[in-house]
Amino acid sequence: MSESENTSVRIPTFLDVCEGWHKAATNVQTLNRLLHTDAAIAQTPKEVIWTLNKAKLYRYVPVLPEEKRHKIPLLLVFAIMNRPYVLDLRPGHSFVEYMLKQGYDVYLMDWGIPGPEDKNLSFDDYTLEYLPRAIRKFKAVSGATEFSMLGWCLGALISTLYAALRPDDGLKNLILLTAPLDFSDKSAGGFSRWASHEAFSPDHLVELLGNVPGEIIDTGAKMLKPVENYIGSYVNLWDRINDPHTVDAWHAMNTWVRDTIPMAGAAYKQLINDFYKENRLMNGTLSIRGERVELSHLTASVLNVIAEADHITPPCQSERVMDLIGSEDKELFRVRGGHIGIMAGRGAEKNTWPHMDAWLAARSD
Repeated sequence: MSESENTSVRIPTFLDVCEGWHKAATNVQTLNRLLHTDAAIAQTPKEVIWTLNKAKLYRYVPVLPEEKRHKIPLLLVFAIMNRPYVLDLRPGHSFVEYMLKQGYDVYLMDWGIPGPEDKNLSFDDYTLEYLPRAIRKFKAVSGATEFSMLGWCLGALISTLYAALRPDDGLKNLILLTAPLDFSDKSAGGFSRWASHEAFSPDHLVELLGNVPGEIIDTGAKMLKPVENYIGSYVNLWDRINDPHTVDAWHAMNTWVRDTIPMAGAAYKQLINDFYKENRLMNGTLSIRGERVELSHLTASVLNVIAEADHITPPCQSERVMDLIGSEDKELFRVRGGHIGIMAGRGAEKNTWPHMDAWLAARSD
């Protein structure tokens, strides 16, 4: 028998088997912890400077001395059916932390968790009552007469409505992230196919439930990519369960995803009927508290950030607004990634954040 033929397969010993069992058991324990515990998130120091009903306005503690900070403060406005701390997920991977280090005076609008008594809250209330009051407060605290605003998802919709209705209120710069504004293409994907269907009546759902539970909205979002959300995410996690960076990032994001909140019933009906079904904003037929929303009245400088792989707000829902707004200074910026990933994913710190900072810095002094 030649030397090449004189080979043998190593038979695992009892110790090898025990080591494998121990490793598997440890991985299962890690997975169980990730699925059933909350990560330490939203740790950037801040203080509440204003409240109205459930809503709060936070000011983050500046990290640079006043003489090194930008003169124009920044207000962050997130969606009304998710917790806003996705903007401050974890130390070292926080957009808020990043912008503070770049010298911005940063404020965060937290819409709060609506109770049964808040079922009649609508976009009219958020746009022309909550947001203007919060802005008056943070302008008084900052001492600034002009400000920048960053709106993400439905926060971008509310920010757009406000910017068009109150163009002379001091808004200098507006950053829109994955803004759901144009619903003319019913086959675009996202929620459009479901929400715009004639058989779907949000009125019946709201009549039955009052506020729409966050679990319903979350399930709807996950069902847009069921295999990826219900299987792929966990398979990828298991494959990298021994990578501390992956584990920490997944744990923080899963903590945010699981923290669902309801959406006020009136706002939900308005979103489906006035925006998804009738596309009133883009058609010029939308009125907020009796005021017609004219996009041509929006004159602030605009950076419109679009996620190319966004399945929640497809790019076509954000693009055409650039042709209708009255801004002379406007830029459309496309980023590889999805609805949340462009701001909280691995590439955010290298692509999205630096570009927004550079754009904003040039307009904040």
